[in-house]
Amino acid sequence: MDTVAADGEGYLTSERVRVDTQADSEELLGFDCTARGGGGAPAEGSSEPVVITITRSDFESMEVEPLVASAGPEDGWLPVNMVNVLYAESQSQTLATEVLGVPVSVRAVPVSYHWDLGDGNTITTTDAGEPYPSEAVSGTYRYEGWYDVTLTTTFSGQFSVAGGPWQDIDGTIEVASDPIPVYSKSLESRLVDGDVPVDENEDPWVPERTAETEGPQDPEATHRET
Repeated sequence: MDTVAADGEGYLTSERVRVDTQADSEELLGFDCTARGGGGAPAEGSSEPVVITITRSDFESMEVEPLVASAGPEDGWLPVNMVNVLYAESQSQTLATEVLGVPVSVRAVPVSYHWDLGDGNTITTTDAGEPYPSEAVSGTYRYEGWYDVTLTTTFSGQFSVAGGPWQDIDGTIEVASDPIPVYSKSLESRLVDGDVPVDENEDPWVPERTAETEGPQDPEATHRET
């Protein structure tokens, strides 16, 4: 935040102050001397003009909600080498705060999505993806086992002071969504007892998650950008 005060006929001295909205404190960063723009000094006894800004660190300290991410079928498993469809429920968020008693709105806009499939393969894209049958954002697993799919979303930000115009926040922030456990199962032909009916609720069987059932890393893992 810059607090601008008159200092001489041709210049304004700007006092640079960092405002911590979480701790409700201020830190003096120093002073700048700039040429007066012709608006004249504030009238005697009047309030000095205050310029409020939101920095990247302010933006990062705000409670931007992680996006709801989806991966794989709803039942939590998919066959080895079958397409694993990835998508996020992507939308902007608007948060409210106060700086020096002035209401400030902050808008967080998703701009890119980084998917970690848990086996070493990663995808960075500006496409939020769509549910199946879309395969706009997708991957496959080479091996059997449990994997965690993690989405990290990059947000750009804007702020509005007291209902004024939206202004860009310098820099972006990253917010991670909760990991999604997915089991990649190897489906192999096997002989069954024809007299015993198949239990569709139990077959194919998916094991509990243990150290032994964790999926191995893909030795040919890649990073894709789309």
